[in-house]
Amino acid sequence: MERSLALLLPLIITLAIIHIVQAQSQQGFISLDCGLPANELSPYKDLNTGIQYSSDATFIQSGNTGKVQANMVDRFLKPYSTLRYFPDGIRNCYNLNVEKGRNHLIRAWFMYGNYDGRDNSPRFDLYLGPNPWATIDLHKLENGTREEIIHIPTSNKLQICLVKTGETTPMISALEIRPMGNDSYITESGSLKLFFRIYLTESKNYIRYPNDVYDRQWIAFFWREWTQISTTSDVGTSNSYELPKAALPSAAIPTNASVPLAIEWTPPNPNTQYYLYRHFAEIQDLQKNETREFNMLWNGDVMSSDPVIPNKLEISTFYSKSPRTCGEGGCNFQLKRTNRSTLPPLLNALEVFTVIQFPQSETNETDVAAIRNIEATYGLSRINWQGDPCVPQQFRWDALNCSNTDPSTPPRITSL
Repeated sequence: MERSLALLLPLIITLAIIHIVQAQSQQGFISLDCGLPANELSPYKDLNTGIQYSSDATFIQSGNTGKVQANMVDRFLKPYSTLRYFPDGIRNCYNLNVEKGRNHLIRAWFMYGNYDGRDNSPRFDLYLGPNPWATIDLHKLENGTREEIIHIPTSNKLQICLVKTGETTPMISALEIRPMGNDSYITESGSLKLFFRIYLTESKNYIRYPNDVYDRQWIAFFWREWTQISTTSDVGTSNSYELPKAALPSAAIPTNASVPLAIEWTPPNPNTQYYLYRHFAEIQDLQKNETREFNMLWNGDVMSSDPVIPNKLEISTFYSKSPRTCGEGGCNFQLKRTNRSTLPPLLNALEVFTVIQFPQSETNETDVAAIRNIEATYGLSRINWQGDPCVPQQFRWDALNCSNTDPSTPPRITSL
C-alpha cells in the first residue's frame, strides 16, 4: 500500500518538547534569534530547550527587523517569532566563525507570519557560501519551514546568504549551527540534507536539545499497521551517533508478525540519492526459544549480506557507504524477518538524508582576508560587498576582478 511521509514535512514549532534532562554543554553552538534587537534581552535562555539565543545583529551588515503578526505570536516558540528581512540588495549574507574540517549541523528557520501585513508569502534562494542550498517558498506554509544539512566547512568562515529571485523580500527567523563528531554521518561525497528524522512511538513528544546533545530534532511517528513495544530499562547509546536516550525505549513491530515492517515515500525525482541511518536495539526480554533476526531491503534488494540481530538494550546504527536511489517506483525500505526468526522485526529510529553537492570552491582565504582589511581600513560599505567576493560570478563584488577557472579551484582576486 502506498503511504506518504508528507506528514513529517510540515514544520513542528509548537509541539511539546519531551521533558528537560540535565543540561548539556552548548560549546560551539551558534543560536541566532534573527531580528531580535541587540539591546533586547540578548542573549537569553529559551525556556523550552534551555538553549541560549543571541541577536543576529553583529553577524550581518544589512536587513531590517520585524515580528510575526500579533495574532500569530502564540503559534511559534520565542526564537522564531522575530525575523530579519532584506528589502535592499540581491544577496545578503551572515558571516559566522566555525571549525574548519568538522561536521556541523546547520539549520535555518523561516516563518513569514505576515509580518508586513501584505499576505504575500516570499520566495527566494538560500545559499551556503557560493553554492545554492535550497529555494525557500513559503506559499501555503503558514507554520513556516526549515532547511537543515550536515556539512563539513572548508574554511573557518561560514557564509549563509539569502538571495532575492523575484518580487518578494527574503527573510529569515533563526539560524542554528551545532558542531558534531567527525566519525558519524560519513558520505562518499557531498553533504547531507535532512529529508526526515523519526523515532517510532505512539507518543506525541518532540525531542531535541538537551535530550539530543547535537540538537537534532526527532519527530514521533507511528503507523496503524504497527504495534509499539517499550521498556523501562536504560538503553545504551555508546556509538558515535550519540542518539538521545529518550528516543530509544520504544520501537515499532508489524502487528501482523508475518509481514515486513515497511516505510515508503515518493522521491522529489527518481535520481535523488539517499543515505539511511537505521537505529536498532532489542528492548524486549527474549526467552531461550525466541529469536529476532531480520534483513533490511531497499526496493526489494537486500541491503546487507548479514541479517540484523539487535543488541540487547544497546543501540546499533547501520548505514550504507554509498548513496541509494529509488527509481521510478518510489522508495521502499523494509525489514523482513528471516526464516529462522520467531519474532517480527523492530525499528527504534530512522534518519533519511538526500545528498547535496556544494561544488564551487570559495575564494582564496588569503585574498578574502586582504580585501576585508581594505574594506575596514577605508570604511567601504557597499550593499553587494557581502558573501564570497568572486563567486558565483553574477554576485561578484563591485569593482573587483577575479580569476575563475575550475569550480574545484579557489578563485583568486586579481585587481580592485
